[in-house]
Amino acid sequence: MKKLLIILLTWFSFNIFSQEIKKDSIPKRLTVTGKYTFLFNQSSFSNWAAGGSNTIAGNMGLEYDFNYKKNKWNWDNKLITSYGLSHISEKGLRKTDDNFEYNSLLGLKTSKLWFISFFTNLKTQYTRGYEYKEGVKKPISDFFSPAYWSFGPGMLWKKSDERRINIAPATARFTFVSRQFSGKYGVKKGEKINFGLGFNLSGYFKHEVMKDITIENVLAVYSDYLNKPFNIDINYQLNFIVKINDYISTNLGLHTIIDDDASSKIQFKEIFGLGVNYIFHKT
Repeated sequence: MKKLLIILLTWFSFNIFSQEIKKDSIPKRLTVTGKYTFLFNQSSFSNWAAGGSNTIAGNMGLEYDFNYKKNKWNWDNKLITSYGLSHISEKGLRKTDDNFEYNSLLGLKTSKLWFISFFTNLKTQYTRGYEYKEGVKKPISDFFSPAYWSFGPGMLWKKSDERRINIAPATARFTFVSRQFSGKYGVKKGEKINFGLGFNLSGYFKHEVMKDITIENVLAVYSDYLNKPFNIDINYQLNFIVKINDYISTNLGLHTIIDDDASSKIQFKEIFGLGVNYIFHKT
């Protein structure tokens, strides 16, 4: 299943890039951008006194943006998907990254930088996730289990496509799990769906700090009015990209999640590697 997903993701990505789109076929008010990334890292040891495990790992990612502007209307869409695997000599094949996220934000301009907005967000994963303890692997998640779907009206501050904050004080949030994981991720035992109503704040900032060095910040904050409103969920991503040339870059990604429904501990993920990138831009 994992190999099939990698093949499909690769085919899908290259199929997008190989398409020839005439400039006249897309109105100027529509902007399409995308980035395909492959990260690779490897370590090998032979008769090494300090010890070590032979490791090979790869991570594929696709970011796809299509933004529409007409008169006072703005409609921003962003697809983020990634999948990664590693092979450790003593432990075999394990998943290192698994993410599918779609964001859509519709705005009606009311002043120079402010919009009345409506957003929707969907997050899930592709394959089953495991917890490894003492050589035993225990399933803890699966495709669409959990899945989070949020939507609601609000106000958007937008200086550019790379600097924006959306405030949605009446956000509906649905959490979905399969029967196997009923009782987890905030869903009551015996049920498969949980409904929440709360405050949502999301922000996106991307800045080139110096030539060929870019920092990207992605933040999402949620508080559920109906269930422990002071237990605030925080999802924060920080990405450093150092461009070597048009196709190769060094990438460091830091991802932190605070969500009591998923784990009582702070979740942290770090991915670092040499990346092969393909960036396309159509207007």
